[in-house]
Amino acid sequence: MPKFKFLLLLAVILLFVSSCSDEKKVTMKVTATAYNSYKDQTSATPFVGAWGDKLKPGMKVIAVSRDLLKKGLTRDTVVRIEGLEGKYLVKDKMNKRWTDRIDIYMGLNTDAADEWGERKVVIAWEEAEN
Repeated sequence: MPKFKFLLLLAVILLFVSSCSDEKKVTMKVTATAYNSYKDQTSATPFVGAWGDKLKPGMKVIAVSRDLLKKGLTRDTVVRIEGLEGKYLVKDKMNKRWTDRIDIYMGLNTDAADEWGERKVVIAWEEAEN
């Protein structure tokens, strides 16, 4: 019986500790487009993100409009995108003219980017509290 009480107490403590997070889930509706690693879509260095990260086809990466940086979508933030599987990393920034927008990296696959087009989606990420 004492072993059971110990295990129960341990389970309660672990549950409490795991629920004490310094992060909160944030969701937001944005416009989502897609881009490829071609100079006419990006810059003179189409395989390098705005922070200097190397981009490779197959990576799950997004660029964010600069207004979203202030909302917590900073470099290496993990983002989930409605309608897409998996987690995406913020590795690039968009031109200053865009707001409330993400650009999904699709490597060299222009057909996939064209098929995606422009959509309204809900994105979600964990924002660290200050």
